[in-house]
Amino acid sequence: MHFLLPLLFIFIASSSSNAQPSPGFYPSSKITTVPFNQAYRNLWGPQHQRFDQNSLVLWLDRSTGSGFRSLRQYKSGYFGTAMKLHPGYTAGVITSFYLSNGEVHPGDHDEVDIEFLGTTPGKPYTLQTNVYIRGSGDGNIIGREEKIHLWFDPTTAFHNYAILWSPIEIIFFVDDVPIRRYPRKSDATFPLRPMYVYGSIWDASSWATENGRYKADYRYQPFYGRYNNFKVGGCADNSPASCRPPSGSPARTGGLSRQQVVAMLWVQRNYKVYDYCRDPKRDHTQTPEC
Repeated sequence: MHFLLPLLFIFIASSSSNAQPSPGFYPSSKITTVPFNQAYRNLWGPQHQRFDQNSLVLWLDRSTGSGFRSLRQYKSGYFGTAMKLHPGYTAGVITSFYLSNGEVHPGDHDEVDIEFLGTTPGKPYTLQTNVYIRGSGDGNIIGREEKIHLWFDPTTAFHNYAILWSPIEIIFFVDDVPIRRYPRKSDATFPLRPMYVYGSIWDASSWATENGRYKADYRYQPFYGRYNNFKVGGCADNSPASCRPPSGSPARTGGLSRQQVVAMLWVQRNYKVYDYCRDPKRDHTQTPEC
């Protein structure tokens, strides 16, 4: 109770203003930026991938999109990049940064996603975070989606997006502000197998924008996604058991500080537009963590 009362007071005070509260801790500053080629390689669509002013540019047109993948698999870590999104009509287009072991476990893979769902002019991008555990691509997809609208325009400048995956939790960050924490409540609801790190731009017209109502319109092609400031810090799949991933908070044991929790609650209160746990149409027997 002594912890909750000051936290509630701070949350009420900060929520009275629409100004972004400071998270007080900046995990991205603890991780060294690495050149793209030291951590990643092209995976597909090499003709739709180039470097421009220290940024990696991917693009989608009617012929194909493009994607990249980390050189190594990881069993935990902090994975981040700065991204700048395409403006205007982008319905049906997904620009992403994510973890997956789909190449190693097809039809039974784990995945941790940051996905930008394209939109139509005058409407904001939707940032979707998602967690799959042993069940995508096999006709029995059990997603754990949360969606937010951002407090800035992601098409006008680069902003930092990151996933912290540790043995106890997954935390998603936007400009070091935690937007979602997914704790490990059981082995059955948490990804534990090594994963690669990916980025891509591709056509997901069947579902990406308002459940597929608006499709990719190639009169507006090409659609660009720009990436830089790559940060990789963690434990590769062959690292010793003593390896520990970076912490997302001042505490080395993980979790979030009170100030970080306040910042996360500010995002969720003001900008969250979907939570799978609160969707009455979902079968929550398949998501017991709810």
